[in-house]
Amino acid sequence: MSESQCDIGFIGAGVMGKNLILNLADNGYRVCAFDLDHNRLNALLEQDKKECGGLPARVETCNSYTELLAKVKAPHLIILSVPAGAPVDDVCSKLMDAGLKADDIVVDTGNSLWTDSVERAKRYEGKLIFFTTAVSGGEVGARFGPSLMPSGDRYAWSRIEPVWHAIAAKVDKASGQPIERFEPGSPVREGEPCAAYIGPIGSGHYVKMVHNGIEYADMQMICEAYHVMRTALGMAPEEIAEVFREWNRGPLNSYLINISAEVLSTLDSVTEQPLVDVILDRAGQKGTGLWTAMSSLEVGCPAPSIAEAVYARSLSTRKVLRTRAAQKLQGPELTQVAAEQREEVIAQLHDALYCAKICVYAQGFDLMKLAAREQGWQLNFSEIARIWRAGCIIRAVFLQSISDAYDRDPKLSNLLLDDFFTQQIADHQANWRQAVASATLNGIPVPALSSALNYYDAFRTVSLPANLLQGQRDYFGAHTFARVDQPEQRKYHVQWSEPGRPMVEI
Repeated sequence: MSESQCDIGFIGAGVMGKNLILNLADNGYRVCAFDLDHNRLNALLEQDKKECGGLPARVETCNSYTELLAKVKAPHLIILSVPAGAPVDDVCSKLMDAGLKADDIVVDTGNSLWTDSVERAKRYEGKLIFFTTAVSGGEVGARFGPSLMPSGDRYAWSRIEPVWHAIAAKVDKASGQPIERFEPGSPVREGEPCAAYIGPIGSGHYVKMVHNGIEYADMQMICEAYHVMRTALGMAPEEIAEVFREWNRGPLNSYLINISAEVLSTLDSVTEQPLVDVILDRAGQKGTGLWTAMSSLEVGCPAPSIAEAVYARSLSTRKVLRTRAAQKLQGPELTQVAAEQREEVIAQLHDALYCAKICVYAQGFDLMKLAAREQGWQLNFSEIARIWRAGCIIRAVFLQSISDAYDRDPKLSNLLLDDFFTQQIADHQANWRQAVASATLNGIPVPALSSALNYYDAFRTVSLPANLLQGQRDYFGAHTFARVDQPEQRKYHVQWSEPGRPMVEI
């Protein structure tokens, strides 16, 4: 490699870091990498050598933070791919000790909690420019084009923008479909980049957090459809995979449907049985879905399907207890679907998944909208939908319709109120209701599909039973209530313990 200084310093050469570094190198950036684990740096250099095929190395490494700063052009652009939490602060502290200046930029690309990013920006003000970029797409996305959600200082964004636009996933402007090429050294340069400035510090990681919450729900609903086909229809994994492949040709076209079909088609190399049958039904989670559910409670925005997806993973971990319960607790007798009815049930599941998916996105975008109002962010929801069309885990053809909805009305109150989505649910909800009802009658749990239906029905109900709930609260706690025949800001309390129960205005 040339002795001239590198364009970018990169700290953290784990799975995501290594692939982002190679992506940067593909796009012509000279990168100097540092990691406390020298084995990772050796693996990075070996991978770069292998991909270069005899051409000069595109990446170099160093042995200290001081050496990293010496090898990178000033003002420095340093990208971090380290675990969230204390490691981020540890690296920032060591960089400052090594001579980092106030106009140097440090970009956190880990899965940090958004509030931590806000605090860091305040803490390091005047010492460095702390910027964040949430990255979605896993290791393949990092290598060949992720979806990027940057937020922070506007000046920092002006310096980072061309870098992120270069390495981000791309979509065809006319069709909205991903432009994908998985060839080292041959990056996709055409199309619209899936990277856009989200807003002030923290907003990018908040948007990514909601992305992951939607991801949890989307995955859970696909699993519920699989469970019904496996249990009530008696279908083999490969048969369900074929159904998913068919669904992937229509409005449910998505990365998650595609990989679900691939998982179901895969055989275990040891037993030659379907791989899905030898995988323990105990799901893990890294916390971002939980953060989304918690934030929805804090903001006061209903996101029940996301919460149910988190609960479903939690319940899956209670394997021993579930096994005991299966031997003791009774449910309905399972009614196997006749062969001639299979296609009808599959169509019902398709529409249930489609309608529930609309509701999950409505919940996610509503949460971002309320959080933005609370934090003073100006989020562009059409743009957020566009940068999710490729590179990220929830990438789907469906996102183009969401982007179009917010283009039609940037102030759209809720996705369900867009005419296109209103009509889509009107056309498909009968099958959705039948799918949920049939699963329930057969004792097959569909928590995400059913919670989405309950969300939809509650959302369209003018008078909810919260009037009785308010009466209950006033009875035991004197919490007051508003009247339907008076301005809402006027509050009343009933003297429940007195004869005649007089009402007083509070």
